[in-house]
Amino acid sequence: MTDHYAVIGNPIAHSKSPQIHKMFAQQTGQDISYDKFEAPLGGFKEKIDELRKKGYRGCNVTVPFKQDAWRLAAPTPRALDAEAVNTLEFINGEIIGDNTDGVGLVRDIEQNLGIALKDKRILLIGAGGAAQGVLHPLLEASQNPLVVKPLVISNRSPEKAASLKKNIEHHERFSLFSVEAVEFGDLNDEQFDVVINATSAGLKEEMPDIPESIFASGALAYDMMYGRETPFMKFAREHGAAKVSDGLGMLVEQAAESFYIWRGVRPATTPAIATLRQS
Repeated sequence: MTDHYAVIGNPIAHSKSPQIHKMFAQQTGQDISYDKFEAPLGGFKEKIDELRKKGYRGCNVTVPFKQDAWRLAAPTPRALDAEAVNTLEFINGEIIGDNTDGVGLVRDIEQNLGIALKDKRILLIGAGGAAQGVLHPLLEASQNPLVVKPLVISNRSPEKAASLKKNIEHHERFSLFSVEAVEFGDLNDEQFDVVINATSAGLKEEMPDIPESIFASGALAYDMMYGRETPFMKFAREHGAAKVSDGLGMLVEQAAESFYIWRGVRPATTPAIATLRQS
C-alpha cells in the first residue's frame, strides 16, 4: 500500500521536494507518494490536522512554518538545538519533529564538495533561523577542543549574532565549543577557510557587507540559497574563493535524511543532485 508524504510551505509552487523524493522512491523501491501543499499563513496546524486525518505518514516543512512545526511537535534533540522543525513524522497519534538542515549542509560540504570541516576556520554570515538551524552540526563537524578555532558568526544586527553565541555558551553539550559574534566591520583583518552565507540577501540581489579579503587561500564560499548565481557567489569568485557553491546539494542531502527518518533507507544523493543541476 502506498504511503503518503508531502511538503508544506507558503509559497510552495517552486519546491523541488516532490521531484527529489520521487527520485529517491524510484531508486530505493519504496512505495510512496509525495505532494506539496500551500498552507495559509496562520493555518499550519489545520493543514497538519487535515493530512493526518487523510492518513499521511509525515511531511517536510519549509518557510515560513518551521517554528510552527517546532511548537506543534515533540522535538528530537536536533530540533531542540535548531529551535525549528523541517521534518514531521506521524506515529501512533503523536507528531515527532526533527531538523535535517544542519546535517544536510555538513554532508554536502564534506561528501559532495570534498572539504573536511574539522579544524577549519568558519564564518557563518547571518543569525536568523537558517543560521541557527545549521549552527550545532557545523560546530560538531568542525571543532576540536584541543585546537581552538572559534566558529565566527557575523550579522547585520550584532545583537542577534550575540544571542546565538550566548545560546551555545549555555548549552551543556556544546560548552567546550568556541563561538565568536563579530560585527561586519570587525572582519577586515580576518580570513576564513569556509564562508557560509545563511542570509536571504540573495533573494533581493543584495550582498552581505563583508570585506574583499575575507577568503583564505583555498577557501570555500557557500551560499545556502540555490537556483541562481547570487551576489555573494559572484563576489566570492572575484575575490579569491577557490570553490564556490550554492545550496542545492544541501537541499538534496536534507531531503535524504528526511527520507531515511521516514523509511529507514538512505538513498544515494549524487544522482539526484546531478539531475537537478541539469534541469
